[in-house]
Amino acid sequence: MKRGLVVLVAVATTGLIAPLLSESQELGRRLGGANGPTAAEATPNKPAPRLPDGKIDLSGVWTDGGGQSLDQILKPAELDQILRPETKKLMQSRNDGQDPYNYCLPGGPLRITGGFAWRFIQHPTTNATHIFMLQEGNAHTYRQIFMDGRKHPEDPSPTWYGHSIGRWDGDTLVIDTIGLNTKFWLDGSGIQHTEQLHMVERWTRTNYTTLRREVTFEDPGAFTRPFTATYTAKLGEPGSEIMEYICIENNQYGLAQGLADPSAPK
Repeated sequence: MKRGLVVLVAVATTGLIAPLLSESQELGRRLGGANGPTAAEATPNKPAPRLPDGKIDLSGVWTDGGGQSLDQILKPAELDQILRPETKKLMQSRNDGQDPYNYCLPGGPLRITGGFAWRFIQHPTTNATHIFMLQEGNAHTYRQIFMDGRKHPEDPSPTWYGHSIGRWDGDTLVIDTIGLNTKFWLDGSGIQHTEQLHMVERWTRTNYTTLRREVTFEDPGAFTRPFTATYTAKLGEPGSEIMEYICIENNQYGLAQGLADPSAPK
């Protein structure tokens, strides 16, 4: 009798676990995480969608588009020429444990599109006056781009994402940003900037699943000349979503403090 019960329970449990595992795997596939959602199958011949007003539709869940460090994009000789001596010296003295981003602080406009999932929100859908960038990352922050024709303030208060104004150049979204604070690293390599940093981004949805980002950096306080770096974002597969991400300033676990999470499996 006991043996029969064991078999019955085992069968019943197996029947319950299988759907749960399947659901868990589905969530892992759709919701992103450390490396974002699985990229959709590339469709180079499928054009970018358009909104009712004819503008390119930037919606969807994207991954990357700013996660690579400049020392991975630019040639060493080029980077060496671009960085001022004091900028180079500070960069070389830094390590990952000092990165403010690893203390759950915002990473600035470049790293908002790091390895996690993120979205563009065009509002309203027709003749948008604002575009927002929502990310699955530090502090649940968002970036706001004004599309209503306003100008930059003459003396903006420096913030994590600065003051951004946007316009369309044909099918390319151009975002101009000033007013950035110096509390974040420009990228993961430890490059520092000053409050003179001026960024101009050109976002082009080259096809249905690809978004190209060309960023021109100008900062006479940190760089010897303006320079441009190019990044690529990939569309997540259908059904992808941004996963809730909790990261609080001064977090005492993880890379920043070199401490293990006590709740992690042994």
